[in-house]
Amino acid sequence: MSRFLQVVAVPEAVRAAVAIAPATAPETVPVEQSAGRVLAAPVVADTDIPGFDRSVVDGYAVRSADTTGAGDAVPALLRCIGRVTMGRSRKLVIRDSECAYIPTGGTLPDGSDAAVMVEYTEEAGDTILIKKPAAPGENVLLRDEDFRKDETVFRPGRRLTPQDAGVLAACGCARVTVAKKPVVGIISTGNELVPVTVIPGPGEVRDANASMLAAWLSEYGCVPRLYGIVKDERSAFEAVLARALPECDVVLLSGGSSKDDRDMTAGVIAGTGEVLIHGIAIAPGKPTIIGRIAGKPVFGLPGHPASAFVVLIAIVRPLLDTMLGQKKPLLRTVQATLAENIPSQRGREEYVRVRVENGTATPLFGKSGLLNTLVKSDGLVCIPAGYEGLEKGSRVEVMLW
Repeated sequence: MSRFLQVVAVPEAVRAAVAIAPATAPETVPVEQSAGRVLAAPVVADTDIPGFDRSVVDGYAVRSADTTGAGDAVPALLRCIGRVTMGRSRKLVIRDSECAYIPTGGTLPDGSDAAVMVEYTEEAGDTILIKKPAAPGENVLLRDEDFRKDETVFRPGRRLTPQDAGVLAACGCARVTVAKKPVVGIISTGNELVPVTVIPGPGEVRDANASMLAAWLSEYGCVPRLYGIVKDERSAFEAVLARALPECDVVLLSGGSSKDDRDMTAGVIAGTGEVLIHGIAIAPGKPTIIGRIAGKPVFGLPGHPASAFVVLIAIVRPLLDTMLGQKKPLLRTVQATLAENIPSQRGREEYVRVRVENGTATPLFGKSGLLNTLVKSDGLVCIPAGYEGLEKGSRVEVMLW
């Protein structure tokens, strides 16, 4: 327990957490289920995309040289030799002073190098009046303009979007290799906790942390697994931890990181594994524990909701990013101007909840045990450890919830 006195800086804590991130095997999923998953293998185009020169407008395929100088007063007169049929291989060849009707997505006929929108044309029997000149390649998508055969389209570490799923399908990927979702166990500790379904009695509180942590983890691409509430009894604590470890990649112990002798988290972790860190220069969240049991990361999070949430984002999230192979963290930020001074204590990294409106960040000062500031705020502003606060009018980066 003496390690608690050896408080470490946030960067050191993050490095320690990332260093014990266990490797997880990738898996394949149907491309239509790939949105939100992190790519674990490169995706290479198996053919040129779109694969043929095609029009991006409804109009006429032309030789651009035949439209030089065309306008409303003196249109270019071209003979229409037919229509391009979608999805068929009918061969049309455009020669001098000829054109062919072409729909959006239609294959550009041989001999043509541009398309003129139908709005700039007029029919006169088989003669088409072209009222606007077309440059070479205008309104045309070339056969390899999207992606070339053997080109790397996506690299590992990309969190896939619905748009990406469309590109994957175009590349012939019916299934895609992605990082397996980390399974994160959540164990709530404390004699004062009761389930969400129970009306609290004197001195009791509902277990809000487990639901909050699970919801965030699910949104971040993990699989949360709840193990319920454990009272402050060592044997019960050890039993549920022994059950969770084989089933999970990471275990979060909510409410067991205090220095109080009644809190057994550090002792239990040390008894069956090792305590790497017990105390981080972060506010809120100083008494956080980082440990490892049987190769599995185990975190002792503070019991106060705001403290637990800050530690989840600042310390646990980088470990999850490593497990997912995620190159770009799923963390939205926005620049804002600070509405008032924020005092801070030099030597610790402090996270302050703020509300953002019209580019202004207003601090919501409150105790770490309060829930209302979590829902009234839009995100967090980090005050670096070397600062004694931030002044009104400062430009800050807000980490959005």
